[in-house]
Amino acid sequence: MSGTLQLTGGWIEVVAGVMFSGKSEELIRRVRRAMIAKKRVQVFKSHLDDRYAGGIHAVGSHDGRTIEAIPVDSARQIALRLDPMAQVIAVDEVQFLDAGIVALANDLAARGRRVILAGTDTDFRGEPFGMMPQLMCVAEVVDKLHAICVRCGAPACRNQRLIDGRPAAYDSPVVMVGGADSYEARCRACHDVAPPAGGGQLSLA
Repeated sequence: MSGTLQLTGGWIEVVAGVMFSGKSEELIRRVRRAMIAKKRVQVFKSHLDDRYAGGIHAVGSHDGRTIEAIPVDSARQIALRLDPMAQVIAVDEVQFLDAGIVALANDLAARGRRVILAGTDTDFRGEPFGMMPQLMCVAEVVDKLHAICVRCGAPACRNQRLIDGRPAAYDSPVVMVGGADSYEARCRACHDVAPPAGGGQLSLA
């Protein structure tokens, strides 16, 4: 946990940032530290992410670290599979979950649980992704991580989606799980989104 903030009872931590910024690695680090402290931990992840060793049954990072996890596709599934004795609940790729995750995280924190959530805060367009804005607002602790822009080396805060080597169109599907072959980390200046495939114009209004 960053800084010198000392928390008691339950609380919410959000680890946000672009792909390749180390979000899953940080979630794994916090989970392992909780285990060393003899806390009962339960880890969940979106079933959409099966990129790494262990597939949908493990949280994996780009550097090869993994930890066992329960795949889910909704906040309700988390609620139904919660271990009543768990003191720490961690969820990776939380941007893929539905709006119910906000109420669930708040409820768990109110019941004395430590809730660790990791997710991508903006989509390939550079716009807020899923429920990440709401989760960042209600959390006691928010850490925003950056990758390195592959173009210029500046801190990267955007996910660049590439289709056949070219920037994806604005109206492409938001959810398209991929790795280094279809995404790059880029800074604001180097981030590029193609006009809508239907021929419309991008609006900055």
